[in-house]
Amino acid sequence: MKISETRDCEILSVLSQGVQELHVQLYPDYFKEYDYNVVKEFFESMVNNPNFIFLLLEDESRYFGYAMIEIKRYQENPFKKAYQSLYIHQFSIVDSYRKKGYGSKIMEKIEEIANAKKIRKLELDYWCANTIAKEFYRKCGFITCREFVYKII
Repeated sequence: MKISETRDCEILSVLSQGVQELHVQLYPDYFKEYDYNVVKEFFESMVNNPNFIFLLLEDESRYFGYAMIEIKRYQENPFKKAYQSLYIHQFSIVDSYRKKGYGSKIMEKIEEIANAKKIRKLELDYWCANTIAKEFYRKCGFITCREFVYKII
């Protein structure tokens, strides 16, 4: 198993299909149906931004997971202190590779990147109905510090 940085928008687009379909299934009012070309254009618009890092999981020339992370710098304001984080925007492992430790390995790699950049905080969010993500992040040591709520009127 190998974890490497990538700029390959085609591979990222293909690997994002599973998580996009899960989001559509869980929250059809929010998420659009997967469209390879639209997703590829999105990744093409992001891969050269120096604040974004794309990681790829590979095993025997087969790609089976990825992560899209961003270096975020929050400015001080009258209410909050300044800080920076590595924000995990997207994280996905192909179903047949889950529960084999690969997610933990890519999370370790993300932590290595954060340490190398002297960033001490990892952040992410996930949709409440995505119990697989919730349990995985809990096992990785993430804690809830803020909740987002809404009301439809």
